[in-house]
Amino acid sequence: MNSLNTEAFTLFGQHILWSDMIGNILGLIALALGWRRNLWSWPVQFASGLILFGAFYGHLTGSAGKQAVVMLVALYGWWQWNRNKGKSGDGLIAPRFATWRERAALVGAAAVGTVAVALFFKANPSLSWDPWPDAYIFVGTVVAMYAQARGMVEFWFAWLLVDLVGVPLNFANGYAFSGFVYVIYGALVLWGMRDWWLRSRESKQPALEGAPA
Repeated sequence: MNSLNTEAFTLFGQHILWSDMIGNILGLIALALGWRRNLWSWPVQFASGLILFGAFYGHLTGSAGKQAVVMLVALYGWWQWNRNKGKSGDGLIAPRFATWRERAALVGAAAVGTVAVALFFKANPSLSWDPWPDAYIFVGTVVAMYAQARGMVEFWFAWLLVDLVGVPLNFANGYAFSGFVYVIYGALVLWGMRDWWLRSRESKQPALEGAPA
């Protein structure tokens, strides 16, 4: 995995590593596949996490640990979508809006998780370069992936909230490539949100009288 930590190219004065570039590109592909409700979204997300885990392991323990959590959630998402595929007319998972109880649980988990992870990062400075925003992005990513695994339209809103912090933060800290990737994430999120929103409304429409069930 050491070869993944070599420089691929330089962009805007930033040295882009192969691991960062490949991991981010796979993350974009995974999100695009999630928009299409394609089951392969989860293996691609797992591969992205695996590459970044291998690149970080041994010298950036905190980053490697975060990727391990991402891989576990990807496995959960694969299991959930396999179990629930075929519940819509096109043979894929059926998007739905979360219940108010589920929304409260997601918001609560995000808030408590962000505080807990940020305090852990502050107590262990070597694990994070900026504890609070780093914790926010990490926990927000996990919450978004969990909501995606459950087929909730709200997962797009969670991704959007992550992007609102991730884009300016990366540009402000000189990570132009990562910031540009987050901009593309934002565009995919808006398109995916619209598609899932419309599909969730279609799934709620009653069948026409006399039509086959």
